[in-house]
Amino acid sequence: MRIDKYLKVSRIIKRRTIAQEACDHERVFINGKAAKASTNVKIGDIIEIRFGAQTAKYEVLEIKEHVKKEEINNLYRIL
Repeated sequence: MRIDKYLKVSRIIKRRTIAQEACDHERVFINGKAAKASTNVKIGDIIEIRFGAQTAKYEVLEIKEHVKKEEINNLYRIL
C-alpha cells in the first residue's frame, strides 16, 4: 500500500492530500529514508513524521484497505 494512503486509512493524517504534501516536503521517512507519496509500506516498517519541531514514530503492524474506527490501534504501534 502507498504511504499516503496508509497514513489516511490509519488516521495518522486526516486527508490523503495532506499526506501527499508531507511526503513532497520530505517530512515523512520510512526506515530512515525520505518517502515519496508512492512509496510502498510493508509490515514492520518504521514511519517517522516530522511536524515542525515534533517527531512521531510508528511501527506498521498491519495493512488493510478499509478499517473501522475501533480497529485503528491494530494497524500501528507508537514508538
